Amino acid sequence: MPAQSVGRAFNGNFILSGIEAEISAPSLAKPEVIKFSKAEASYSQKGYEVGLVVDAKGGNGWAVDGPTRKEPLKAMFLADRAVSVPADATLTVRLLHKASGQHSIGRIRLSATSLAPGLAKLEGGPQVPESLKKIFATEPSKRTPAQRTELTKFFRANAESPAKSADAAVAAAKKTLDDFEMKLPTTMVMKEIATPRDAFVLVRGEYDKKGDKVGAGVPAVLPPLPVGAPTNRLGLAQWLVAPENPLTSRVWVNRTWEKFFGYGLVKTTENFGSQAEPPSHPELLDWLATEFVRLGWDMKALQKTIVLSAAYRQSSKVTPELVAHDPENRLLARGPRFRLPAELIRDQALSASGLLVEKLGGPSVRPYMPEGVWDETSRYGDLRGYKHDAAEGLYRRTLYTIWKRTAAPPTMLLFDSPTREICTVKRSRTNTPLQALALLNEVTYVEAARALAQRMLTDGGETPAARITHGFRRVTGRTPDKADLAILTAGLEKRLAKYRADADAAKSLLAQGQSKPDANLDVAELAAYTVTANVLLNLDEVITRE
Repeated sequence: MPAQSVGRAFNGNFILSGIEAEISAPSLAKPEVIKFSKAEASYSQKGYEVGLVVDAKGGNGWAVDGPTRKEPLKAMFLADRAVSVPADATLTVRLLHKASGQHSIGRIRLSATSLAPGLAKLEGGPQVPESLKKIFATEPSKRTPAQRTELTKFFRANAESPAKSADAAVAAAKKTLDDFEMKLPTTMVMKEIATPRDAFVLVRGEYDKKGDKVGAGVPAVLPPLPVGAPTNRLGLAQWLVAPENPLTSRVWVNRTWEKFFGYGLVKTTENFGSQAEPPSHPELLDWLATEFVRLGWDMKALQKTIVLSAAYRQSSKVTPELVAHDPENRLLARGPRFRLPAELIRDQALSASGLLVEKLGGPSVRPYMPEGVWDETSRYGDLRGYKHDAAEGLYRRTLYTIWKRTAAPPTMLLFDSPTREICTVKRSRTNTPLQALALLNEVTYVEAARALAQRMLTDGGETPAARITHGFRRVTGRTPDKADLAILTAGLEKRLAKYRADADAAKSLLAQGQSKPDANLDVAELAAYTVTANVLLNLDEVITRE
């Protein structure tokens, strides 16, 4: 070579102007041209960088300071896409030297690789982990299934092939799923241990005096576990819902009946034992229980059966004769009548007013609560300083309300909601003046009344009577009679006169809650209708199922 260097020019240099490649094969209709998008080299002369070889705009080409650098050099050209080469194909590569003076490469060696761009290296070859090097050194016939799997994973991750893009798509989908699951709230669950702990009868109940060794089971007076059922929680669950179990379906049907009628067929819902009250309609209880099991424990089917029954759909009007004969309606001579649960009273007010957000699921929300309730029972951290939500969390169903067992929402407690400090099967049902005061003054109901008043003004018509009728029907489901309408209209006129004379009082009333009143409505008129709507939400027939 001239100048004992790498090129054929007089000074030992070369200039590679371009590179072309194509695949030809009998199975191909025409040669497939390979284009290159990137290049790198172990050395490039200033102004003659290797990237100029694949630059679409052209340029000088690649040179290497041949007069001064005489050692072998390397360059790598990356195709712009993954290329599939048939088994019978011929790969043709053309090196273009457009410079004068025989500036061509003296000696050249070409090789092709299917390694991914990040794995193919100019120096040192592919970066193979040490664990794989040991596998490569093992004869293929002696490699274990795990070793072959590891090699396959390495190839799929680094070789340009359809499998790599498929794996990338799977990995992206898995990451999306993992990211979603990380956002979900978690809760602690119980899990069976592989080997159950030994359990013994404690003599006279003293923990250090062990008697006979015992295992998991069910009381002998009840049917045994199903054949083949494991003696763990799964076996207990199978036993509870076994068709031959006489208890579970009857207990559940009785509790469901109580939600619709106020009393269960067995009045002592919390006690089905020897101290329980006998069922008022034993054959009905048996039939409902067997139907419940026959229909696959379908709650919707059970509730549909109850609400479509003649017993449920009859009038709840009471006569002196019925009161004398059956004061508690145990014989189902009339329809059920009882006050709604605390949660339904709040949800009903939000729904009638149009404030209810019907979104499903998600984390707990923080509706309005009096200041300092949590502070009385907590001294540290996030359990103090309760702050209500500022957006849709205020108007979600009560089901989603965050609940601190030692500091339950006071309004819920007024309507006999359990504190949840202990399990409560049957709620008490009381009627107190505080309940009416809460419905008249608690911010949730005042804000709901204002939202209902807005609907009365915008959707109810042009006259006070039409607007009151619209609001009355929204909360009771019926049209008011003349006496109802006269009382409500008189009250509206009285409140309207008051707020016409006291604008500040009207503004103070309308400022309750986070939602904003309609600025297009007259302030005094909206305030007067708000008080009227507040009265409607406080009606006995609104908070009573009848």
